[in-house]
Amino acid sequence: MATIRKKSGYFLEDFKPGRVFRHKGGKTLNEGLFNAFTDFSMTTNPITKNAEYAKLYGYEGLVAPPGLVMNIVFSQTVGDISENARANLEYIDMRFGAPVYIGDTLEAETTIVGVKPSSKDNDRGIVHVSSVGRNQDGKVVIAFERKVQVWKDNVDAKIEEASIEIPEVECTPEIPAYDKKRDYAGKAYLSNNDTYFEDFTPGDIYEHSRGRLVTDEHIALTGQLDNTSQVHCNQHLIDQNPDKYIGGKLLVYGGVPFNLCLGVSSPDIADNSPADVIYTSGKHVGPIFAGDTVFAGTEIRAASDYPGREDLGLLATTLRGHKFRAPKAGEDGPQKVEVFYLERELAVRRRSHYAC
Repeated sequence: MATIRKKSGYFLEDFKPGRVFRHKGGKTLNEGLFNAFTDFSMTTNPITKNAEYAKLYGYEGLVAPPGLVMNIVFSQTVGDISENARANLEYIDMRFGAPVYIGDTLEAETTIVGVKPSSKDNDRGIVHVSSVGRNQDGKVVIAFERKVQVWKDNVDAKIEEASIEIPEVECTPEIPAYDKKRDYAGKAYLSNNDTYFEDFTPGDIYEHSRGRLVTDEHIALTGQLDNTSQVHCNQHLIDQNPDKYIGGKLLVYGGVPFNLCLGVSSPDIADNSPADVIYTSGKHVGPIFAGDTVFAGTEIRAASDYPGREDLGLLATTLRGHKFRAPKAGEDGPQKVEVFYLERELAVRRRSHYAC
């Protein structure tokens, strides 16, 4: 008889540039998971809500919103990459490919591309990775890089800064072709009439009207994704050394506010979008805890033609998520605190082709 205590995940000294992880489990997107995350985030895009609408636009069925695709693939990487992380620092060049449907099975693979010890704190460092998610047919549905701050297991371990060239992965949205024989205008009432490409002007800023309270349900949502990072669910662990962890309490998994900000912005920005194209840079600039309410705003940075598609335009935007804190002495009213930043490009339908 033996008592066995297994070590979960990897620490900074375990990562070497060039190492490839084929993550365990995979995940089949079932209807329950689809509904839970699509409804929780208040996404309004009809291709995620109305199967007949989605089919009219050439899809096989309901299309998983980009935030859900990101969450499914990202969470598969956690056990190997960020189980022992202090914080996720940055998303880089997150690109979207084949649409994801209910019943699709997604698997993930990650290559370690860089390791850098902290110059200030000897107990941690930064790991730079490149991850890819594929469906059951081998099609790429998402590809992205991220940087994560990871603890050492042995604080005296010597870590040398090293990196490799980032692997090239082809990943571009698969958007069904425009078909002038289809009665798109007949279903145009199902989306907002002011979210076509012609409605957006660079320089405009949308302050989205809806907010979403994050309660302890974030623990269940994180669990549904198979995200095993203990800082999101293990209060006992945090209580043993609260100074080690941000805020000294459970930290809401970043994919939750990520998904919320996309959803809150949907009725103003993405109601007539067939696909997100790329997130060039994203950061969690402030923590979210149970009890916080997430809000968002979007700045339109640029509008251009979508390559090879006369029926679509391309919007470059900056999405910012925020919460409010109570005022301190001398401050007037609740104070806005930014929690999320995302440079986002998305395809948007032209009214001239789809609503006339």
